[in-house]
Amino acid sequence: MNARLSIAPIVALGVTQIIGYGTLYYAFSILAPDMARDLTWSVEWIFAALSLSLLVGGLTAPWFGILIDRYGAGRLMTIGSACAAAALIGCSLAPNKLIFVGTLVVVEVAASLVQYGAAFALLVQLNPAQAQRSITYLTLIGGFASTVFWPITAFLETQMSWRSVYLIFAALNLLVCLPLHAWLARGLARSRDAIAAGTEPVIGRLSVTARPIGFALMILAFSLQSFVASAVLIHMVPMLAALGLTATAAIIATVFGPSQVASRLINMAFGRNLSPVILATIAAALMSGAVLVLILTAPMVTGAMAFAVLFGLGNGLFSIVLGTLPLLLFGSEGYGRLQGRVASARLVVSAAAPFAFAAGMAQIGATWSLGITMALGAGAVVTFLGIGRLMQARG
Repeated sequence: MNARLSIAPIVALGVTQIIGYGTLYYAFSILAPDMARDLTWSVEWIFAALSLSLLVGGLTAPWFGILIDRYGAGRLMTIGSACAAAALIGCSLAPNKLIFVGTLVVVEVAASLVQYGAAFALLVQLNPAQAQRSITYLTLIGGFASTVFWPITAFLETQMSWRSVYLIFAALNLLVCLPLHAWLARGLARSRDAIAAGTEPVIGRLSVTARPIGFALMILAFSLQSFVASAVLIHMVPMLAALGLTATAAIIATVFGPSQVASRLINMAFGRNLSPVILATIAAALMSGAVLVLILTAPMVTGAMAFAVLFGLGNGLFSIVLGTLPLLLFGSEGYGRLQGRVASARLVVSAAAPFAFAAGMAQIGATWSLGITMALGAGAVVTFLGIGRLMQARG
């Protein structure tokens, strides 16, 4: 498949990623207070339910990765869109806490079938040789998810209940994402054998003997970084409000999305020759540095804007390396299974982030919670540097 023909799948996946992340992830923090009031629960316990759901989603990811390799990512993403729509409807109709938690678990399990991990696998299955470039283009489009869905969700929340908002989101997954994923599944089924026959697989840079420690380091770094991203992103608006930026929190948060896109544009223009290991290190440094800026400057609006820009730049690069670093280190063979293992490990660890950060803000305050988060991000920087040294040592 040539570069021109690969544009259509990337654009289609970009649309589904915006909707998938917007409806299944970013909207939750905006709607959580209404959910808590409706279900007579504390906000902390609402986020605990989300953490449980992310944990279950992480535990199912390895199995989904095997199925993606066996049946193709397009088919699994189509099923995932149907499950996501059904689960969102179930959440909106949940009469009590137990059913709400059960359907929320299904939402996050479905999310693992329709978000970046599965989308990256689809691009690798389409053309391994072009996968790194395709992943960068895809994340460029997907970076608009928060920019689009934070303000949309905030507006819808003022017009209707969170239950009605979830029904609208279910319709988007059913009427937009499902047909696009089905189209991609048909195209992949027609061309997969021909592409595989004519395209050399990508060979991983790590030797067989170095792979166990390389995988362990990569999982540790991704897990720390995912905890930081999950804690900050899911609480972006309430966190800024807790630091004294209530009036401008939503506006500041919207800077995050364009910054993600900007980092990917900069990488496309100037970073094509940079190793994914270097990009991962830069991403982790930017995100932990952003948190430090916020700690030192809050409640200054200019400092908060700088935080949102830096965090967006780092998270934009991080989304890319989630797909490209495993490909660089381990190659394209069995990539779906590999992504499943990566997603499982980092989601299981980061699943605690929404509840832990919410509880931290309630018990020790936003500043101390951010300090702990920054330290975890610094740990990710050190671990990525360790991966770079491992690659150099193995030549």
